[in-house]
Formats: sequence, structure tokens, C-alpha cells
Amino acid sequence: MTQKTNPLGTGKIGSLLFQFALPSIVAMLVSSLYNIVDQIFIGQGMGYLGNGATTVAFPFTTIGLALALLFGVGSASCYSLYLGQGRVEDAARTAGTGLTIMSVVGVIYMVLGELLINQLLPAFGATPENYAYSLEYSRVILIGMPFLIASNGISQLCRADGSPKYSMMCMVVGAVINCILDPLFIFEFGWGMFGAAFATILGQIITFIVALFYLPRFKQIHLSKADFRIHRKYLGRICQLGASASLNQAAILVVQIVLNNLLKHYGGLSVYGANIPIAASGVAFKLNGIYISVAVGLAQGAQPIIGFNYGAQQFERVKKCLLLAMGTILVLGTTVELVFQFFPVQLIELFGHGDALYLQFGSKVLRIYMAMICIQGIQALSSNFFAAIGQPAKGIFLSLSRSIVFYLPLAFIFPVFWGVEGILYSQPIADFISVVVSIVMVVAAFRQMDRMAANPILSQEIEKEAVTD
Repeated sequence: MTQKTNPLGTGKIGSLLFQFALPSIVAMLVSSLYNIVDQIFIGQGMGYLGNGATTVAFPFTTIGLALALLFGVGSASCYSLYLGQGRVEDAARTAGTGLTIMSVVGVIYMVLGELLINQLLPAFGATPENYAYSLEYSRVILIGMPFLIASNGISQLCRADGSPKYSMMCMVVGAVINCILDPLFIFEFGWGMFGAAFATILGQIITFIVALFYLPRFKQIHLSKADFRIHRKYLGRICQLGASASLNQAAILVVQIVLNNLLKHYGGLSVYGANIPIAASGVAFKLNGIYISVAVGLAQGAQPIIGFNYGAQQFERVKKCLLLAMGTILVLGTTVELVFQFFPVQLIELFGHGDALYLQFGSKVLRIYMAMICIQGIQALSSNFFAAIGQPAKGIFLSLSRSIVFYLPLAFIFPVFWGVEGILYSQPIADFISVVVSIVMVVAAFRQMDRMAANPILSQEIEKEAVTD
């Protein structure tokens, strides 16, 4: 059986989680640097209107990431489950199908985005003052979307194949290119918003090229030409298992758009005006994105370990891996929470200087909106856990619970009574509720695994549901 020789089924959980999660975390952190570095240099060069423009344009990137996760995480989760069951041919066809559909969807998304950009930017919350910056930045960013989607998807498969370091290297190379070119294009060449976006897509193209070199080097499978056909059976399962991660990004997209418009409306009724809340919150969310990158990276690092061992019916290893990941994210989340609470002004000023109202609102976002960041990562881990064990419906629910089910209703209600600051208080309440729901569902899943371990017939029936023929 595969599980006897694959280290995912025999190695120490702590060592495996470190081995797989660390490169994944580094890759996610580096990926988040694309937008953070842009925001820092744009803020220094063009002020808070430039920062507001990147906030307005960011939904384009979020859509691209949602598509990358749909097909990348879906392919990797299905791949791990097949390997755990020793079904190598199915694993190869899953990988080939995923790679082909990523390429096709990436090109379609780029074309549609360019055609609809003038209609989408106002819907994303653009103001008359930052519209020109937003348009200039977005037109270039969209060109890089096919490379972003494909490289992220290949990175997921590299990790599932047992090569987390190669996955990390792909992302690091692109980010280093971006960091070098950003100040050169923005300040030396004087290209402004165009320069920041151009540096970003060049980094994404380099990442894609490096990722391509892995395709003939898979460890567990050999990809043939026939594997790259779009097999409907595998595509359906890929979409099922990738839906929770993708919908989590889709939920973020909805929240970004709604939040930008709420901040524009209620900010315009306050002393801050419409532009300050959008710009300041954009900076705060990019900072929060650093922590989210760690949480998502940890979840992605745990995914192949959980998926393989669940497929191999080694349930105690599954539980141990998830609990260790949750303990790690609690420690990291608490550390980030303390930094946000004690150094908000210093963090906001990294992205350019603004007036007192700008710094005041940015500090409130970090201290109030991010108040439950210490436990926020548990929801992302739980959602990924259910996708990894082949129960996508539960993962989808958890992906939507925090942002759509709990946050959005509060975000519409609270500002009616407390103005623009009411928007900020809605998020920590939603975070707390979603984490409680996540813990309840994970405990129920652990109990189901205990029953499966005690009843082999039940285990076989549930396994068939996890990866269907």
C-alpha cells in the first residue's frame, strides 16, 4: 500500500507539519507581499488616494485567488486522497485536469475583466478622486491574472506531491522580483501606479515560469498527454473539494465590495469623509493579510497530511495534525493581536503619511475591527480540514459563515446606530461566533472518526463518499 512508503503516513506529525507548513506559510507571506509592497511604495509616492486606489482594485486579485484556490486546492485535496488510497492513475488525471482548467479559466477571466473594468470599478467602491489611479492600476493587474491562477494552482499540487520547498521557491522568486522592481519603476522611472502594477505582473510571470519546471518532476505520478484532457469526473470532484477555499475568497470579495461602499457612504457622513476610511481600512486589511497568509499557509501545509492519513484511515494522525495546527495559530494570532493593539500608528505610517484623521481611523480599524484576530485563524483551519477529508459541504458552510452569514448583517445594522465606527465593531463579533461554530463542527467530525475506527464497514462507506468514482 502507498501509505506504508509515503512519509505522510509514517512520519512524526510535528515534523511533517513543520516540513510542509513552513514553506507554505513562507509562500503565502511572500504572495501577500505583492500587494503590501505595492501599497507601501504607492502610499509613499502618491499618498492615501493611491492607497485607496489599490483597495478599490484589490477585488480583481481576490477573484483571481478564488479561482486559483477552487482548482488548485481542489486538485491538491483530491490528489492527496487518491494517493492515500493507492489510486495513482486517478491522482495523475486529477492533476492534469486541474492544470488545464486553470489555464483556460485564467485567460477567460483576464479578457472579461478588461472588457468590464469601467463598470466594475464604481461597483468596487471607487470615488471620483481615486478613479483614475484605480483604472490605471487595474488594467495592468488583470494582464497577470492567468499567471497568478496557474502558478498558485501548480504550487498547491507541488505541496500535495511532497515538494513544499519547491512550492515556496516559486513564490519567493516572483516576490523578490516585485520588491526590486517596485521602487525602480515607481520612483526612478516615474511610472507611478502603472509601474507598481507592472512590477507585480512581472513577478507573477517569473513565478509561473519557475512553477512550470515542476510538471515533468512529479514524485508520485507521471503526467502523460492524455492526463491533460479535462475529465468531467475529476473536474466535478475538484470543484467540490476546492469550493470551500474558493468561497472563502469569494466571501472576502463580497465583503471588500460591500465594505468599500459602506465606508464611502457612512464615511461621507462623518468627519473622516469618503476617502479616508477606504484608504485607511485598505492599509489595515493588507496588514491583516499577513496574518491571514500565515493561517492559510498553515492550513495548506496541513492539507496533504490530513488528506493522505484520512484516505489511509489513520484517524488519530488526522486529529493530532489539526489540533497541533490550531494550537500554533492561536499563539501566532495572539502575538499579532498585541502588535496591532500597541503599535497601530506606527504600522499605518509604514504605508505613507496622512493627516491626524487618517491615522486616527487607521488605528481604530486595527484595534477594533481586528480585535478577535487572536482566534480568527481557527475558522480557516477548520474549513480547510473538511475539504481535506472529502466533506466539502461543511467546508463551504464554514467558509461562508464568518463573512456572509454573520458579518454582513451586522455590518448593515450597526452603522445605522453608530455610524462608520459601527462597521468596525461588527467584525470581532462575527469572528467569535464563527470560531465557536467551527469548534462544534470539528468536535463532531472527531467523534465520527472514532466511530469509523471502531466500525470498519462504516469507514468503508464514508470513504467511498469522500472520493467518488
